[in-house]
This record gives sequence, C-alpha cells and structure tokens, in this order.
Amino acid sequence: MAGTLLLSPQPLTLPNFSVSTKKPLINSQRATKLVTRASATEKNDDKSNDDKGFIPFGFVTDNPSSRSAIQLPETPAQDGNVGQMLYRIEDKGKEYGSYIKSGKFRWFVRETGSPQSRRGTVVFLHGAPTQSYSYRVVMSQMSDAGFHCFAPDWIGFGFSDKPQPGYGFDYTEKEFHEELDKLLDVLGVKSPFFLVVQGFLVGSYGLTWALKNPSKISKLAILNTPLTVSSPIPGLFQKLRIPLFGEFTSQNAVMAERFIEAGSPYVLKLEKADVYRLPYLSSSGPGFALLEAARKINFRDISSQIADGFASGRWDKTILIAWGIADKYLPQSVAEEFQKGNPNSVELELIEGAGHMPQEDWPEKVVDALKRFL
Repeated sequence: MAGTLLLSPQPLTLPNFSVSTKKPLINSQRATKLVTRASATEKNDDKSNDDKGFIPFGFVTDNPSSRSAIQLPETPAQDGNVGQMLYRIEDKGKEYGSYIKSGKFRWFVRETGSPQSRRGTVVFLHGAPTQSYSYRVVMSQMSDAGFHCFAPDWIGFGFSDKPQPGYGFDYTEKEFHEELDKLLDVLGVKSPFFLVVQGFLVGSYGLTWALKNPSKISKLAILNTPLTVSSPIPGLFQKLRIPLFGEFTSQNAVMAERFIEAGSPYVLKLEKADVYRLPYLSSSGPGFALLEAARKINFRDISSQIADGFASGRWDKTILIAWGIADKYLPQSVAEEFQKGNPNSVELELIEGAGHMPQEDWPEKVVDALKRFL
C-alpha cells in the first residue's frame, strides 16, 4: 500500500541485569600479599608496580584478613552490619587487662606477674595506630621468666579513654608525658624499671619521655621505632595531615590492621585483626585522636631529639635494639645508624622473619632477646 511502511517484527534482546551474589574466593592460608594489576601496560611499568597510588576510598584492601572484615554477606541483615560485628568482637583482646583511673582519664592497662617478681618490673609502650594488645604474648612469657609487666594503651588508643581534642587533652607530647607520669604513680611502678618501646608517634614519645627521666630507667629496649632523622614517615601519617582527606582517612575502621600488615611479611589472622579493628569500629573517637596526634607531632624534630639524646656522652645506660629486619617502614640502616651514634651503650640484635612489630610477628624471639638483655 502506497505511503505505508511495513516493519517486520524482530526479537527484542534485553541486557542481562542479573547480579551474582557469589563471593570472591580468598585463600586464607597464603602468607603473601595479593596484588592486582589493572593492565598489561601497568604490568610492564615497574614504577606503577611500586607505587600504590592515591586511593581515596581506602577501605578496599588486598589483604585477606581485612577483606573478610568488610566482605558483604549474601544476607547483610544477618551478619554484615556494624552492630552484629561489634557484638561478635566486643569482648575480644582484653587479656590480662583492667581499667585504671589516673587523673581525669581512665587507662586500659595489661599486667602480668606480681610486684614480688624477682627480676624486676618491665613497662611496655606501644606505637600508633596500634595498642598494647601487641605485647600480650611477650608479657605472658616474660612473667613466666620472673618479671612484673605492665602495658598500657596510650590515651586515645586501644581501650583507654579518647577525649575530644580541645576538651582537657590536646594530644601533644607534653600532655602524653604528663599523663604517663601520673599513671606510673598510680600503678606504683618503682624506679628504676625496665622500659620497652616500639612504634611511631606515641612510641617515639616513649623514648623522649625516657630522655627526660633517665633516673627512672634501669635499661632500655627498643623495638622497631624511628630513631634518626633519616627514618621514613609512613604514608598513613602523611595522609592524616592533609586537610579533609585526613579526616576521611582517620575513620577507616580497618586502618590499624592494614598498617600492621603493610609493615610485616605476614597477614594477621582474623581473630587478631578483630582486636586491632575494634576501637576504630566502635566509635569515631580513636580515629580523631590519631588525627590530632599526627597533626601535632613534628616527626623530624622528634627523631632528631632521639638521635641526639641517646648519643655518646649524653646517654650512658645500656640500650638493646631488637630489630625486625623485614620491616617495610623502617630499614635496618636506621638501627645501624643509631648504634653508630653510641656504640658503647647500644647493642643491636636483628630478628629474622619479623617486620615492623616484632612483638606481634615473632614474640618468642623478642622474649629471648629481652631475657638475655634484662
């Protein structure tokens, strides 16, 4: 028919919008990190392989333990929400610990052994962004060897109070030192005692406290800690100092476990990752405390104080450096450079198979080194 266009019917094909609920398979037995390369070009570019790049949504991780923490289940309402996760892990990680009121704040302090322990008192201080939980195995074995051990969570970390910045605590070096002095008095720690320090930021504050209180220290043991001005500053602390992006970074619930795994040759077991995650998962307080502390510290200045303060002619007490040589943040050269500054007082013991946190990676070797030294 003229003026009429005939259209033959054609089958209509619709796109497939089906969503797979199948979870990615993760081999939890692997002790190596999983690396995903986006393209063949990236694969051939050594620089891009070494540079992880800017990842604004840092909740995504390649580590199996952290990935399982944020893995969405098939039925999120049953076991994937924060409330259910908190209920599952809220009582974990408090071995040997109790809450101690000191001044205006409540500290969480782990204790093993007794004041009558024949070999003396050891105080263990952790670094950021972790907590005293990292010392649990070391403390247990050291008390079996006859030591009385304390390990507090610094204010703002772990299970201790996390005051809002500007309301009685501003997360400065001076304030951390003052509150530590008060806590040691409340605990009845008699001087001189043995001090063990590890880690960034508050770990460094533990060393500057020792420099200001040499008469209270009998012997000093240092695990992987920035000791010289050449000590690299991890990306986490650099990101925290960026306006706005730092606020976002501080609220990453898996931040602590990712930091530990990134500095270690090992992946945390899920039950351990749960404990390091718990403070950051339960409230925004720990993240904002870390944010404030990271923005108040001058890393280079503190490292310079440490290098100069423990140098020959300024410090004459024995120091043990027990150094995990697989540390991906601080190279072995940092420990060696520090030892050269005071070779008569500093003893260096290298711990094979341990990374940035030897007390977590290989506590038995740390205990052996401490027992020989102390």
